[in-house]
Amino acid sequence: MDRQVSALLNDQINKEFYSAYLYLDMANFYSQKGLDGFANWYEIQAKEEQDHAMLMYQYLHNNGEKVTLEAIAKPDKTFETLMDPLRAGLEHEQYVTSLINAIYAQAQKVNDYRTTQFLDWFIKEQGEEEKNSGDLITKMELFGNDARSLYMLNSELAARVYSAPSLVL
Repeated sequence: MDRQVSALLNDQINKEFYSAYLYLDMANFYSQKGLDGFANWYEIQAKEEQDHAMLMYQYLHNNGEKVTLEAIAKPDKTFETLMDPLRAGLEHEQYVTSLINAIYAQAQKVNDYRTTQFLDWFIKEQGEEEKNSGDLITKMELFGNDARSLYMLNSELAARVYSAPSLVL
């Protein structure tokens, strides 16, 4: 495997674990506001990010690459309004998309077809993540100022259940 591709994937493992920390921080914010559904949604997001990190971890191992785990940074966002984590979540997903795209571009540049195929799933996943984040913002803009509607949205988010990715390495 190309050294640069391996280094980018190693770095992305750390970024995925940071994403999990960030989403746990968002869940914490909503828990403190009494919105258990919103908290549930972000707790599941955190689990997904951990899974993404572990998929990359396993992929590197499966390809004989060394994995180097670095310190995970403390989340650096502060939230004041109920909308703040939602906007920060979309912004963060767009950032992660740019990181995945950069790894993909490097793998393409060196004709690493195995890695581009591996990353295809992440490209699709990021499209879903951005759409879900954008949809949450839209719903909050439509319903968030009405207590009953906020209650219903919170209930909808509370019903979300975790399902692990099924990516074959």
